[in-house]
Amino acid sequence: MLFGRKDRKAITIADKQVVEWKYTTCGYCSTGCSIDVGLDAEGKAVATRGTADADVNRGKLCIKGVFEHHLFDSAGRGLAPLMREKTFDPYQKTDWDSALDKTASEIKRIQKTYGRDSFAVVSTGQILTEEFYTLGKLVRGCIGTNNYDGNTTLCMASAVSGYKRSFGSDGPPGCYDDFEHTDCLIAFGSNLPEQHPIIYWRLKEALEKRKFPLIVVDPRVTMLAQFADIHLPITPGTDVVLINSLMYVILDEGLEDRDYINAHTDGIEAVEAAVKGYDPVSAAKVCGIDEDTIRTVARIYAKAGAAMSIWTMGINQSTHGSDGVVNINNLNLITGNIGKPGSTSLSITGQCNAMGTREWSSCSGLPGYRYLENQADRDKIADYWGIDESFFPEKRGLQQTDIFSAIETGEIKGLWLVATNPMTSMPNTSRIRKILEKLEFLVVQDTYGDVETNQYSHVYLPGAVWAEKEGCFTNTERRVNLVRAVVKPKGDSKTDFWIFNQMAKRFSNGEKIHFPETSSEAFQEMAELSKGEGRTLDISGMTHDKIEEARGIQWPFSEDDEGLKGNPRLYTDGHFQTKSGKANLIPVIFKDNNECPDEQYPFWMNSGRVVEHFHSRTKTGKIGNLNKFSPTPYMEMNPDAARDLGVDHQSYVRITSRRGDAVVMVQLTQRVPRNMVFIPFHFHDCVNRVSLGLLDEHSRQPAFKQCAIRIEPIDQALAGQLNAERRTF
Repeated sequence: MLFGRKDRKAITIADKQVVEWKYTTCGYCSTGCSIDVGLDAEGKAVATRGTADADVNRGKLCIKGVFEHHLFDSAGRGLAPLMREKTFDPYQKTDWDSALDKTASEIKRIQKTYGRDSFAVVSTGQILTEEFYTLGKLVRGCIGTNNYDGNTTLCMASAVSGYKRSFGSDGPPGCYDDFEHTDCLIAFGSNLPEQHPIIYWRLKEALEKRKFPLIVVDPRVTMLAQFADIHLPITPGTDVVLINSLMYVILDEGLEDRDYINAHTDGIEAVEAAVKGYDPVSAAKVCGIDEDTIRTVARIYAKAGAAMSIWTMGINQSTHGSDGVVNINNLNLITGNIGKPGSTSLSITGQCNAMGTREWSSCSGLPGYRYLENQADRDKIADYWGIDESFFPEKRGLQQTDIFSAIETGEIKGLWLVATNPMTSMPNTSRIRKILEKLEFLVVQDTYGDVETNQYSHVYLPGAVWAEKEGCFTNTERRVNLVRAVVKPKGDSKTDFWIFNQMAKRFSNGEKIHFPETSSEAFQEMAELSKGEGRTLDISGMTHDKIEEARGIQWPFSEDDEGLKGNPRLYTDGHFQTKSGKANLIPVIFKDNNECPDEQYPFWMNSGRVVEHFHSRTKTGKIGNLNKFSPTPYMEMNPDAARDLGVDHQSYVRITSRRGDAVVMVQLTQRVPRNMVFIPFHFHDCVNRVSLGLLDEHSRQPAFKQCAIRIEPIDQALAGQLNAERRTF
């Protein structure tokens, strides 16, 4: 019997006339999928597929990867350098030498007039690792400003800070394979099916083979929460209270791994004292999870043969994100769940190469997880680069979020933005707009000429996109994978590697420092610098060709290692990168500095991702097959709350905070509680117009996730007009 239409047509896949497939690595999230891009007879990219023999994705791709080949010809690409004398004057097309000469002369003028640190550089998590290394050479070794950071401060700084505080070094200690071995998983503020679909597929596959408890901590009923065995709908911003209470139960009932604690950690006495104030009865009143559930989860986690924790922005983007990461590490350390299969404290990174910038960009110090504050590290890099170590500052300068405050106060007069767009990514957009207007000189280096920040620039440098370049990305599990150049850069755009090399020639130290001409040569420099010294970040056994052959290699991987597997886990011997060699157990006390709902602003505003889009939609918003599924800002709202305010499904409302307002469409759903709304953060003209942005004291990462708003129905005809106008830039 036939159902449906009588003359049903079979589903067919169009023949894209692919004559050659080229290997590369996806340039969206941090999963690190290996992909093949198909070229037609004219050399145009016409298709994308997952690489079947790659361990990370095993032939699979999410919807973003499937359509990634459209990036090469997407709208708004910058095709030539542009210059103008004053902000808002018409741009004039120019040549590369003129644009680079102008940029270099303005950097020198500003530094001569106001001091070396009066010019700042803010980078990204999107470019290749060899480009990060070269940019670090340029900024640390030639330009010399200490105010240099990456936009990863907005997403991963709390994870970095937490790892350093607990383990003495950055670097996620686990891997995706841990899903195959764990007996319990807690996901804190992580919605894998939409944030990292292929990592979720790895988890789902593991669950199908061998059932184990999945516990999700999230104030919203996310897709992952719907699949969980236990969902803990926590009060926003109170993760450290919940974790302290879990540890209270574990220590009170003697469920900790005392042998591991004694052998491999310092500080248990301070943690034991701290958590005594977080008994489940008291904690429940703050975090919103009842005492019986807290006790149940604590027992499940502690009694599991192997247990692991993962998290993303739900922990990091908080006023105490670094403390949240430290406390997750504490939980894993006291239960002995670090360094063995199925046992890890694993941050799920956001951008495709946020790990690369953490490892090699020199933003937070010097290349290879070295510190400016460490004399031996300063001497090592200065000697290798061939410059005087006194050229380096003695400690790290301002991070991205503080750089903008320093522009506001007049301490910084010039800024170079590399593949980042603070008009869309920073909280409190109206404040950022005013800050950019104060700059004497702004240079924007980006693939797209229509990025919002370019409204305020004096020079625009068009960078090549993704697989128009060649080099490496490092993914969430420390796997270094190769991006091969699939097509040539569009128009007169150039690789970021070329731009940094050319800029170095315009500074005196650029004549002393060797800048390799190819990315593979730059990678070999990095490999040399990673050798020995007991470093975990060792890539000395890797080359571009080996990486491609293996479809990615996890560090540490030294020149003495055999095969191409790499090392999937850190700290397997219980030795950490601290002075004592032991992990630090650090007591965390909850500071209630969240902006909470009140009579004037009665709703929590929460934010997160949807599967179709990536970050601020600079790329995905230009690809029809992605944008059509999620084309306009929307807000999830509880139907009962909407009824009280007279708000209808798919109507527009105005949301207002103490910082600004925005217009957004309402989607009624039970996924959010009555006093909360959720807005995908890809629609920056909603979220970041009202977000709080209060900074974590350790990581300086903004709190995007928790703020208070009010909601007002508005005239629907006017709202539709405003929404249309908003999308015209």
